[in-house]
Amino acid sequence: MSRLIGLLAIAGAAALMAPAPASAEIVYPWCVQYPGGQEGIGSTICSFVSRAQCQQTAMGMGAMCMQNPAYPDALPPRERPHRRAR
Repeated sequence: MSRLIGLLAIAGAAALMAPAPASAEIVYPWCVQYPGGQEGIGSTICSFVSRAQCQQTAMGMGAMCMQNPAYPDALPPRERPHRRAR
C-alpha cells in the first residue's frame, strides 16, 4: 500500500513539472512605423490598443500610425448580396 502511495506521489509530482502549453500571441489593432532603413521604412511595432495611444508614441519622431493588417477586424468587410425588390 505504501508503495502505491509513493508511486502516485511521484506521478503527481511529474505531472506538475510538465511544461505549460504555449500561449497565443496577442495581435494588436494599431502599429507605429518609424522612418529610416531601406526605402525610407524603418521598424514597425504593432503593440497599440488604440489609435490615440499609437499617435502619442509616434509624436515628435516622424513616425506614423497605421492599422495592423494582421488584425482580424482590419480586413475589409465583405459585401452583402443585394436583395431584389418585389
